[in-house]
Amino acid sequence: MSEPVLQSTLTCPHCGHATTETMPTDACQWHYECAQCHALLRPKPGDCCVFCSYGDVPCPPTQQQSGGGAFT
Repeated sequence: MSEPVLQSTLTCPHCGHATTETMPTDACQWHYECAQCHALLRPKPGDCCVFCSYGDVPCPPTQQQSGGGAFT
């Protein structure tokens, strides 16, 4: 299995602001405040964290479950 990708670009669904963040490797992140509009992002129903909902790469635990890095 390949090493997990640790950088993901989160895109705010409210204002479209995109920021690249480093994801935690041992937990899912449940909250994220947009740096531009200050909206508090929470995971969409069925997703484990904000990176799985709004990021271009899912969180490391999800990557390990699916066996890969970026969504394909």
